Amino acid sequence: MSVRNQFDLAKKEYEQWGINVEEVFEKLKNVPISVHCWQGDDVSGFEVNKGELSGGIDVTGNYPGKATTPDELRMDLEKALSLIPGKHRINLHAIYAETNGEVVERDQLEPKHFEKWVSWAKEHGLGLDFNPTLFSHEKAADGLTLTHPDPEIRKFWIDHCISSRKIGEYFGKELGTPCLTNIWIPDGYKDTPSDRLTPRKRLKESLDEIFAVELDESYNLDAVESKLFGIGSESFVVGSHEFYLSYALKNNKLCLLDTGHYHPTETVSNKISAMLLFNDKVALHVSRPVRWDSDHVVTFDDELKEIALEIVRNDALDQVMIGLDFFDASINRIAAWTIGTRNMVKALLFAMLMPNQQLKELQENGDYTKRLALLEEFKTYPFGAIWNYYCEQMNVPVKELWLEEVSEYEEKVLSNRK
Repeated sequence: MSVRNQFDLAKKEYEQWGINVEEVFEKLKNVPISVHCWQGDDVSGFEVNKGELSGGIDVTGNYPGKATTPDELRMDLEKALSLIPGKHRINLHAIYAETNGEVVERDQLEPKHFEKWVSWAKEHGLGLDFNPTLFSHEKAADGLTLTHPDPEIRKFWIDHCISSRKIGEYFGKELGTPCLTNIWIPDGYKDTPSDRLTPRKRLKESLDEIFAVELDESYNLDAVESKLFGIGSESFVVGSHEFYLSYALKNNKLCLLDTGHYHPTETVSNKISAMLLFNDKVALHVSRPVRWDSDHVVTFDDELKEIALEIVRNDALDQVMIGLDFFDASINRIAAWTIGTRNMVKALLFAMLMPNQQLKELQENGDYTKRLALLEEFKTYPFGAIWNYYCEQMNVPVKELWLEEVSEYEEKVLSNRK
């Protein structure tokens, strides 16, 4: 049976619940996912004076074919995007600047160092998002940046964040879509601190200085991102969820939730509705936490589906800015991007095909029996046939056929890299 015939049969089952599948497709194809560039080169970047990866971040594996130049990375991203339905965005870190062999310190970075990225984004109709890089640097060797006791080191990182925000504004102006510029820092202590307040006071003062530089929010949106712990900051992280949530609310900034930055028993899906009540926008970095490591390739698991459901059932597709953040060097990197991003899009489609209004009414009426029954029955509705037809309509490979293109690309391109 053809993909179209399977779709026609599946569509009828969803239509019984008043779900217009064609309208769902139109809505879904306009939801951009911000795809992180750093999966393609294991968070290495292209600095001339490149340092070792630090900041509590680790990338394991040595699968062949890692991108070693900006052109290789862009080419790999193009390949991955050709296998993913929809029009998406690319998320950059400051270490992906192109300085033509010149050593440019991070506090001196300017828009001109990202002109090639902007030209490429224009060519492919992509938006760009940005992150200052506050790790893998000699001035972050002790794990402290914006909270450092040394005012000179702290000033270096403050200036870096200011320059990053200006680069984000440049992206927004050039590409006609606001850039989300997100600040994450590794600052914390390996063992139990004797003073938690002072580092947090310094972080607040640093952020105040960074955001004192006013930028046009129609071009640049500022976000702050928390973490529970990291390697080297197992006992205390300065920028906790409570700190950044409070700071964002008080200062009209976005609070970015990374799904791997919380306790294993904590779910980000449960936070979204609470955040939406008090924030115009919420930002996500979707990853998959496994034990201590937060950055596994996103799979189509229960929490991913629940995140998508919380966004869709609350009509928050325009309020929640969805980005990805994982890095796996043990598998083909183009495949990692493809699997993770397709799964995020797939989860949104799954959520859009649920009878969300009817389920909401059942809960309001106290009919928990029927609510549970329907939630379970819809798990085996013919969702796969709808997804396959959507991929076909969006001119990307159906089912696992994309693997053939990745294998061919690996043979012809990746295997020739040193």
